Amino acid sequence: MRRPEGFDAPGPPRGRKDGSPQDRSPGRARRGEEPGEQDRATTGSAADDVATGPVPTTGGPASGVDRARSLASGAAGRLGALGESLRAGRGADGRASDGSSDAPPGTEQPRDADAGPRSTTGPGAGGSGQPPAERPVPVLGPEPSTAADAATRARGARRAARRASAERRRTERAEVRRFTRRSRHRRAALLTAAGLVVVLVASVLVAVFSPLLALRTVTVEGAERVDPAAVQAALGDQMGTPLALLDFDEVERALEAFPLIASYVTETAPPDTLVVRISERQPVATVAEGDGFDLVDPAGVVVQRLDARPEGVPLVDVGAAEVDGPLFRAVGEVLLGLPVQLRSTVDTATATTPDDVTLTLTTGERVVWGSADESARKAQVLAGLVADQARRDPGADVEYDVSAPDAGIIRAK
Repeated sequence: MRRPEGFDAPGPPRGRKDGSPQDRSPGRARRGEEPGEQDRATTGSAADDVATGPVPTTGGPASGVDRARSLASGAAGRLGALGESLRAGRGADGRASDGSSDAPPGTEQPRDADAGPRSTTGPGAGGSGQPPAERPVPVLGPEPSTAADAATRARGARRAARRASAERRRTERAEVRRFTRRSRHRRAALLTAAGLVVVLVASVLVAVFSPLLALRTVTVEGAERVDPAAVQAALGDQMGTPLALLDFDEVERALEAFPLIASYVTETAPPDTLVVRISERQPVATVAEGDGFDLVDPAGVVVQRLDARPEGVPLVDVGAAEVDGPLFRAVGEVLLGLPVQLRSTVDTATATTPDDVTLTLTTGERVVWGSADESARKAQVLAGLVADQARRDPGADVEYDVSAPDAGIIRAK
């Protein structure tokens, strides 16, 4: 029998080096095979699956290229039909899963022994001998999955979406914080300043109106001749008043009633204490007044009234002059200019004018002082004269004249 053109006699099957036959299945080409051989094997396999009968020829024997094209077209048609059947839920035989068929009633679809219906578009279908038109090969989708697989994929997709959303929110927050850093700092500074103002105002309100800071205790310090209880009683009207609302003018008026107080300082000690520090008047002279004696400070203020003359305080005799007049003040300045040790040795001080002050010492010596000017220098000269007289003749009756401090004089009586 004569073979068609383009087909040679099949040669012996290529075997492996170990003698086993070569695997010609599609997609399993071995190294060393040429691409044309693998394509021919694939085309031959597809042709074996589709072509089950003789290939008709028209006008003479068919060439090998036409037969290969016909076989490939039939294989493509069968694969497309198979994919459509799988997507529609049909089996490989073209029937639905329940055994029914989409073919019109009364039409019997031809079947092959193992590959389903034959293609009716081949060269022998219409007897025209023309190759069929090439149809596009449909792309097969993924195999249908079960409900559990679909649920698993849906859960995974939801988790991925949640993670992506959380990451997006974190990124957005970071960007917002980065771009609003200056405004946040400015807002924090304003809030801090406002908080400080609120705290200050609240503190002032508490200090002014709160009964927790009301006056309950008066403490008197520095009092020797002044009675502290009398001072506390004089300030009794201020008890119960908040420390910030104390009337210090009223406090001054109350303390003016104590002549022994030369000056004072008040200090509030929260929560409820007022401290009064007193500087008492220091008497420098004694003035005879009726049957008693008055202790008088340099300003002529009576510090204390006594029945007997106190020791160590000079007795001042200014005649009928007032104790708060210029004559007494001149004598007081002279006594203040004397050192404390020398002042204690003065027995009496007399004056007829402010420029004629005379002192008498407890040892009987007389001192002509003159005016109150340069009293400190005169006191130094007097101390030197007394020391010199004690070295030369301590028992002599003398008089000291320091009215001119540049020339101190010792006179014998």
